[in-house]
Amino acid sequence: MASVKDVARHAGVSVATVSRVLNDSVPVLPGTRDRVLAAVAELGYRPNAVARSLRTDATRTIGLVIGDILNPFFTELARAVEDQARALGYSVVIGNADERPDRQDHYVGTLLERRVDGLLLCPTAEVTPLVRDMVRDGRPLVFLDRTLPGLDVPAVRVDGGAAIAELVRHLCALGHRRVAFITGPALLSTGRERTEAFTAAMRAHGLPVRPEYLEAGDFQAASGRAGAARLLDLPEPPDAIFVGDNLMALGALDEIRARGLRIPADVALACYDDLPWFTHLDPPVTAVAQPVRELGRRAVRVLAERMEGRPVSSVVLPARLVVRRSCGERDGGVPA
Repeated sequence: MASVKDVARHAGVSVATVSRVLNDSVPVLPGTRDRVLAAVAELGYRPNAVARSLRTDATRTIGLVIGDILNPFFTELARAVEDQARALGYSVVIGNADERPDRQDHYVGTLLERRVDGLLLCPTAEVTPLVRDMVRDGRPLVFLDRTLPGLDVPAVRVDGGAAIAELVRHLCALGHRRVAFITGPALLSTGRERTEAFTAAMRAHGLPVRPEYLEAGDFQAASGRAGAARLLDLPEPPDAIFVGDNLMALGALDEIRARGLRIPADVALACYDDLPWFTHLDPPVTAVAQPVRELGRRAVRVLAERMEGRPVSSVVLPARLVVRRSCGERDGGVPA
């Protein structure tokens, strides 16, 4: 890939002149401008959105790129970010990556071109060149909810390990022994962490982690329904299903009800991620609740400190178990 130095060498001008032409910052002689633009075209040079966004003037705007705006978790998170940013005097520009690296980078590049002062990013699974450029160039960047391996970027996220362990204890106390898990994507840090916490908790309670009881989902309702269908079709189906995300839980709930099964009499159901209307379902759904509002608020404060040039550290917030009635009471167990 051609660099700005290659363009300058090809056009017979300085790097500073190339920068002036590309940024249209000061007048450049027409002949010089033509040579630079011709070199850009011949070499296929694409200006680095990160480098072009470097500046000294602040815009009082921050960018937020989320995974999926249709997911209630991200909707609430975006609202929390906007509220906190406004309290600090910032406006927020939001992009929806739809869990696609190319769409993520489209919005990241657009936000940088708009000269946002900093960026909150819920990264997709891949370390893309644009994100790596941001880290290399020292742009104010904070990961939100998720992390990426190999990048030294402060992150504000939730650790659900203790709450998942408490959920497994709760299921054991109710007599459940065949516990299945519909996981999130293994390529996402949140998917991996929840699966690791679940398997560790199962082993800690002497329960087998049966491969057929681990169904891979993608944080979408359809995968939750498909995973529940495969689990319920097993010769020995689970007596409890833990679902790694609220949208997948809705899909699993649809499948359970379509089969005429009763919750929790026939199969218990629990979910990672709480939703306000879980309390209105019959029965109300037991959930591992994340502090979504606090997650968004803390992320904005950490980013603001970065934009001010102050050293910052990652923040990890705990999740909590909210016990309702969807896990029921099993033989010899205790009430939920």
